[in-house]
Amino acid sequence: MLNGYGGHILRVDLSSGRINREKTDPKYMLDVIGGRGMNSRRLFDELKRDIDPLLEENMLLIGVGPVTGSLFSTSAYMTISGKSPMTGILGDSAAGGFFGPEIKYAGYDQLIFTGKAQTLCYVYICDDHVEIRDAGHLKGWDIFETTAAIRKELSDNSLQVAAIGPAGENLVRFATVACNNSRMCGRTGMGCLFGSKNLKAVVVKGTGMVTAADPLKFMELCKIIDQRIMSHPEFQDRHDMGSTLLMKALNGLGILPVNHFQKGMADYVDKISGQTLAKQYKVKNKGCFNCNINCSRYYITPEVESEGPEYETLCSFSSRIGSDNLEFALKMNQYLNRMGLDSLSTGETIGWAMECVEKGIFDKTDFDGLDFTWGNIKTIQKIVDLIIKQEGIGAEFAKGTRHLAALMGKGSEKYALHVKGLDVICGDPRGIKAFGLTYAIASRGADHLRAEPFFELTNRFDEAEKRFGMRDVADRLSNNGKAVLVEFTERQALLTDCLTMCKNVGLSMDVLDFELAADLLKAGTGLKFTEDTVNKSLRTTINNDRWMNIDFGITPEQDTLPYRFTHEPLLEGESKGQVVPVHDMVKDYYKIKGWDENGVPQE
Repeated sequence: MLNGYGGHILRVDLSSGRINREKTDPKYMLDVIGGRGMNSRRLFDELKRDIDPLLEENMLLIGVGPVTGSLFSTSAYMTISGKSPMTGILGDSAAGGFFGPEIKYAGYDQLIFTGKAQTLCYVYICDDHVEIRDAGHLKGWDIFETTAAIRKELSDNSLQVAAIGPAGENLVRFATVACNNSRMCGRTGMGCLFGSKNLKAVVVKGTGMVTAADPLKFMELCKIIDQRIMSHPEFQDRHDMGSTLLMKALNGLGILPVNHFQKGMADYVDKISGQTLAKQYKVKNKGCFNCNINCSRYYITPEVESEGPEYETLCSFSSRIGSDNLEFALKMNQYLNRMGLDSLSTGETIGWAMECVEKGIFDKTDFDGLDFTWGNIKTIQKIVDLIIKQEGIGAEFAKGTRHLAALMGKGSEKYALHVKGLDVICGDPRGIKAFGLTYAIASRGADHLRAEPFFELTNRFDEAEKRFGMRDVADRLSNNGKAVLVEFTERQALLTDCLTMCKNVGLSMDVLDFELAADLLKAGTGLKFTEDTVNKSLRTTINNDRWMNIDFGITPEQDTLPYRFTHEPLLEGESKGQVVPVHDMVKDYYKIKGWDENGVPQE
């Protein structure tokens, strides 16, 4: 028995129907740890670089880590990886819920899908029993319907299902995969990758368990993490509102996206805030496997009931597109979850169109007669349906903002807010400089979760000097020392994805450090993990990801931000006058990484 790990790798060739089960190699796991690190290494070693992401040569990987499904708090996550249909570079997305632990209980550390099924199918895994089953009867069904139908078909309501909706089947480039209906693998189009392989769902039932090499030591370390979480000053707010607490918090800092990042403050923020959501619509809290925060929420409105939303969805369908209608945002959250569509990329295409219409670049005639004025609910609902069905102008929206702007031209490219094809998240980097650097250098595009340097928002100046050698690291408006912070939190973020642990806790709440993680890994697996071996693994994975993206065509010129964030200062609020000096910060980051002036790793 391999402690901590599931013990096996499962390979499923959807073209031939071949299914192989391999034993997990302990030496390999020492190099990659697990989760995203294992997925990235597998792609680095086995993926052909020049393939079309939508062809059967692409790989689809689902990885869990050495503490997934254990007593370790928030050990619920799994990562889906492959060459992104959205960006054409490294793609992956993670989600919590209960699907990841179930993979571990079935005895697996990684699921590898290759090829393409001739017809729509789902893969059913119950311990060492694996079969490819027909899913033709589920064609066109949404994610909620699909999950319920499969559980009924197999007479087991405890089955864990990762499924796609119509958007994934129709190959929308930013389609999602959902676990437990509402825990979304949202970014980089992993749902589209599912659809390209005619894979409607992966269904898992496990009857095993997770064992620890040193149970008493492992439990002692788990209790340390529990205490750090429970005593954190943000614990109660995170429990009450989850990430939606950021609506008012970012508005107060002047960095809430309003009207497609043209402003950083909304005078109607109280109408759409996490506080209002919690007070008027939340009926209960929900949590992922073994989480003591339970930050997700279940809500009911006169029209819908569902789980969520997270901050990014709430902002994307309110202030980012000029709407103060909270009930509409909650309705769209449920609809996007059912259809399997990434709220961030959907919201960015809409915000881009609205700004282009406002500036007179395009009008109704360019968008099939749709009226893209700020907050136009009818237009938003219509374009979302057209995207899902790949009909009319929706077929172009379904390829993402980068494609739209390049296709329609007329200077609209300037307002397409993406990095490397992935749309910018709902945090204005002009007032959070380390986040701006993160968007620029993240290996999957304009992404905060590759580093999430939340420390710069804490004003912990004495600790900044102690940990990073300069006080300015804790000043969100300073660009000094931000490369040091991003390099550090990039490793910390990857560590949580390798374990796998919720990043909102391990990273944003800053409860996980490398020394404790090494002790945890050693106690859990019995392998000779040390702080040095852990950091070596993390640095190697980051370098390999960079090499892979260079092979995919990434250049140093793409390690940048959209024009708005580098040249257009914010005009009001606590971040007034700010832009991001991204070029200088990227150069500093290259030096700290030991990369050359073109961003090429030298190791």
